[in-house]
Amino acid sequence: MVRLNKIYTRTGDDGTTGLGNGERRSKADARVESYGTVDELNAVLGLARLHATGEVDSLLARIQNDLFDLGADLATPETGEPLPFQRLSIIQPQVDALEREIDRLNVELEPLRSFVLPAGTPLAAHLHLARTVARRAERLMVALGEVGGERVSSAAIRYVNRLSDLLFVMARHANDKGRGDVLWVPGANR
Repeated sequence: MVRLNKIYTRTGDDGTTGLGNGERRSKADARVESYGTVDELNAVLGLARLHATGEVDSLLARIQNDLFDLGADLATPETGEPLPFQRLSIIQPQVDALEREIDRLNVELEPLRSFVLPAGTPLAAHLHLARTVARRAERLMVALGEVGGERVSSAAIRYVNRLSDLLFVMARHANDKGRGDVLWVPGANR
C-alpha cells in the first residue's frame, strides 16, 4: 500500500522529480509529461463524476483507478533492471474491459450523421474534454516511444486509445443516447 506521510519533500525544488525506479528526471521530461497528462485526465474525469450517477459513476471510478495504474506504468521505465517491487503495468484485460463497455453502450446510440461537437449535457461536455485529454496523453506516449526512444508498453497505448473511444461513446450516451448530440454543420457560418 502506498503511504504518503509528508506532502512536500523539497526534492523537486531543482526542477526534477523521481520516477518509480528512483531515477531523477527533469519535470519537463517527456515521460513526466506523459504521466502528468494521465493525471490531468484523471482530474477531468473527477469533474465529470460530479454529473454522473449509478452505473456511469461506477464505470468512471474504475477508469480513474486504472489511470493510476497507467500513471505507475509510465512513471516506472522498463529498463530491464530488477526492481525491489513488482512493476505495475496496464494489462490486456484492462483494455478488453474498455472494449466491452464501448460495445455495450454503442448499441444503444443513434447512428452518427455528422461529426459531433463537444457539447450537450454537462456530463457529456466533461466527457468530451476528458476524451481530448486522453488523445493528448496517447500522442505523448507514442512520442515518448518514437521520438524519445523509450519503451512504452503496447497495452498502455491500446488502453488510452480505447479509453478515448469509450469517453466519446459515453458522451454521446449522456446526450440522450445520441439524440441530443450537437452536430457539426460544415460551413454553417460562412
